[in-house]
Amino acid sequence: YIGALGARVICDNIPGLVNKQRQLCQRYPDIMQSVGEGAKEWIRECQHQFRHHRWNCSTLDRDHTVFGRVMLRSSREAAFVYAISSAGVVYAITRACSQGDLKACGCDPLKRGRSKDERGEFDWGGCSDNINYGIRFAKAFVDAKEKKVKDARALMNLHNNRCGRMAVKRFLKLECKCHGVSGSCTLRTCWLAMSDFRKTGDHLRKKYNGAIQVTMNQDGTGFTVANKNFRKPTKTDLVYFENSPDYCVMDKSAGSLGTAGRVCNKMSRGTDGCEVMCCGRGYDTTRVTRITKCECKFHWCCAVRCKECEDTVDVHTCKAPKRAEWLDQT
Repeated sequence: YIGALGARVICDNIPGLVNKQRQLCQRYPDIMQSVGEGAKEWIRECQHQFRHHRWNCSTLDRDHTVFGRVMLRSSREAAFVYAISSAGVVYAITRACSQGDLKACGCDPLKRGRSKDERGEFDWGGCSDNINYGIRFAKAFVDAKEKKVKDARALMNLHNNRCGRMAVKRFLKLECKCHGVSGSCTLRTCWLAMSDFRKTGDHLRKKYNGAIQVTMNQDGTGFTVANKNFRKPTKTDLVYFENSPDYCVMDKSAGSLGTAGRVCNKMSRGTDGCEVMCCGRGYDTTRVTRITKCECKFHWCCAVRCKECEDTVDVHTCKAPKRAEWLDQT
């Protein structure tokens, strides 16, 4: 546990926090540790979801102001980042509540007594994930920054933050234990548990694919669709204002590292293929020798013995743009 003075020092040194966030940080230093864990988790998930794309979320690793994200362009990538980061905070706090790591919360106190589902009645038991506490804290903390300014981008961020929070709740599942003679389910004890964070990531990735381009409405309180032929966004749709850059060359202002040096798949025609990934600039091929474990055999009782095999493969990496192409971009 960090003492009051330590909490103040730590919270004053986190870059990019607004006053409300700093106050929450000082009041709940243990929760801030969970928020930090959540940040690592969502960045990993973001990089997993976009590992085969020109934009692969790697800019975020280098940005130390995790809560003051410098995603300047209001693109669909920014929409995804705000949603997944907000989801990551909910997930980490809720998990910490259930594990008993936080003073402010524990298991869901409302899951008591009897209830029923399609299989019949059951007793609430175990430790149900306190998702509502996670959502409340994430809303107060993450949204505080957007509430300082009343502009179009803040409205977009608030909308996408909410999508992320709700995505975690969507994948709560009922887990049960059977009681009765030799495991017959005459009695069941059940609790609500969050699913693996990958499910939230997969869901938000689909929402990214179907994100809706919008403009502000005239009184500045909401959105209208940028293209009249598209449907209106619902509360669960990601929204964005600006088209994405192509992410081919480094452009700090657009959050693009470029694709020079990225590994590509020569045989693929998809987004991970060398033609698309390298933006038509071509690729270099390097022959690499890898040592892998092979011909593994199980020996009674308890050992697995393997040989080491050498394997030579070609690795293809995207060429850098000609110097003139990117000088004006950086």
